[in-house]
Amino acid sequence: MRILVTGAFGNVGFSTVQALIEQGQTVRCFDLKSKGAEKKAHLVEGKAEIIWGDIRDAQAVAEAVKGQEAVIHLAYIIPPAVDENPQLAQEVNVGGTRNVIEAAKAQSQPPKVLFSSSLDVFGPTQDQEPPRRLTDPVMATDEYTRHKLEGEEMLRTSNLEWAIYRFGDVPPLEARQMHPIMYTIPLNTRLEVVHTHDVGLAIANGMHSPIWGKVWLIGGGPKCQIRYRDYLYRTLGEIGLQPPPDEAFAPDSKPYCTDWLDTEESQALLQYQRHTFDEIMRDVAEATRPKGAVALILPLLRPLVSRQMLKMSPYLQQK
Repeated sequence: MRILVTGAFGNVGFSTVQALIEQGQTVRCFDLKSKGAEKKAHLVEGKAEIIWGDIRDAQAVAEAVKGQEAVIHLAYIIPPAVDENPQLAQEVNVGGTRNVIEAAKAQSQPPKVLFSSSLDVFGPTQDQEPPRRLTDPVMATDEYTRHKLEGEEMLRTSNLEWAIYRFGDVPPLEARQMHPIMYTIPLNTRLEVVHTHDVGLAIANGMHSPIWGKVWLIGGGPKCQIRYRDYLYRTLGEIGLQPPPDEAFAPDSKPYCTDWLDTEESQALLQYQRHTFDEIMRDVAEATRPKGAVALILPLLRPLVSRQMLKMSPYLQQK
């Protein structure tokens, strides 16, 4: 099957490309050129076609879509970058999705389109009994969820064959910079993580499964249903940092849009849930562990890093 992956060298994108290649699919990668993207592209040279381009460029997207049987649309800007550059996020997330749909519709034999969405579209649900189900209502609570819901609706009304995957939290296998957004999530928040390789497998398996015309919830399953406190403390502990005090975080009265998911149907069809929470965190730690000179000086930097991390909390600043 000839398959285009947009955002092919992102967190989910690269896992998807690798899974598709392993299954013998003919893969075309489309992404914006960067040092990180080029490094990943080098790993699949000769195994996949690589096209560099901007999802905002309708002509470039049209060329990438040409001749494909399916498009997996993963090119997206996510929080906190959405709030830091809302105009760019609008152009990439909404405009880019529109470019993909229009390019697909223009083909004499339109490809199927799989759109990546998010569990965030369920809104703040910590006051409700988990898990979240497809029968639950959705709502836009910020620009990111508005973009996702607008993309879902564009695809549903496009007359194309479509599928929508709403993902749980997918920790990247690479270092992430600390950001004040970490404090906006109450520590008791229910959170479902899923290994990036399991997400890639769920997408790849979907290409030869009856996923079309439906929305699917993709998460790690019961063994990956945790609290934000578990995830944060484990992440910081792996690099030897003490967690900030509880008062540094948003109170439970300010719920965050995340929750546990009912993935029974998606797992039964796609058979993708292979990793537990502990295994996910082990792989994240291995991929992000400092090496060489950085590892040697890290113990000296920990007090400074801890102080800078505490300064990011708006709740401690208020006090």
